[in-house]
Amino acid sequence: HKDIYGGSFMYHLDEGAPLVSIGFVVGLDYHNPYVSPFREFQRYKMHPFIRNILEGGKRIGYGARALNEGGIQSLPKLTFPGGCLVGCSPGFMNVPKVKGTHNAMRSAMLAAEAVFETLTGESASSTKGLEPTSYEQKIRNSPIWKELYSVRNIRPSFNTALGVYGSVIYTGLFYFLGRGKEPWTLSHKGGDHSKLEPAKNYQPIEYPKPDNVVSFDLLSSVALTGTNHEGDQPPHLTLLDDKIPVDRNYAIFDGPEQRFCPAGVYEYVPKEKGEGVRLQINAQNCIHCKTCDIKDPSQNINWVTPESGGGPAYSGM
Repeated sequence: HKDIYGGSFMYHLDEGAPLVSIGFVVGLDYHNPYVSPFREFQRYKMHPFIRNILEGGKRIGYGARALNEGGIQSLPKLTFPGGCLVGCSPGFMNVPKVKGTHNAMRSAMLAAEAVFETLTGESASSTKGLEPTSYEQKIRNSPIWKELYSVRNIRPSFNTALGVYGSVIYTGLFYFLGRGKEPWTLSHKGGDHSKLEPAKNYQPIEYPKPDNVVSFDLLSSVALTGTNHEGDQPPHLTLLDDKIPVDRNYAIFDGPEQRFCPAGVYEYVPKEKGEGVRLQINAQNCIHCKTCDIKDPSQNINWVTPESGGGPAYSGM
């Protein structure tokens, strides 16, 4: 799909045994409602080059999460009374490199400095609700800001009239040659959910069936996440309006929830009584990737933190 922003990564690890960590990134601003990020990943692994590396191995883990890829244009206010946003949560990832761990760690160090400065000289009774306001300026003066500023226009350039190939040329000219010194900053145009187009404009995608050698089905993959939620807890996935999934999402977009979710949480099933379908939410499968919160075209899904520390139990990821 030449109109979808994305990429992939592969790391070769040696922790007592030869391991390969492989991932596939799909920009959630795609237009085709029949796109399934999970199945795109399975198809990617069938490429002869990738298949040659993976064949003979054993699948031992699976996971998914949404990446904060908006860059400095999408950074929120970083402080609030009593705390600040650090690590991956604000969105310090270098999108072209798909790397952000170094910035996440550095942000925590800068936050610690800001908190220490804020607390110094204050009595214990007066520290409640203090806001470490210097943290934001420390970020702006740090290598984090310099790095993110230099790549600020790469991602939004793919949503301009330049198209994919024009954006690749733009990236080469202004990043690799100019290191992001262009005197303008491109902005993002609308949320990812607003980019989905009606199903009538597209044909369903025929993805290859999993071969259980390098590509696999969804449910057996989710089982490897170790995800679990207490059965009697209040649902952490709710709908603002129970009618919207069928009346709008299914009618216009052919039920994209059942494709964009990488854990099989959303499923359209026949009604027990009468004709038609209903949206079934298998919250037990949820791996907390937050894709539904971002991509639901009706913004009708309310994702909240579940009780009891439920969720995926990733091992070695």
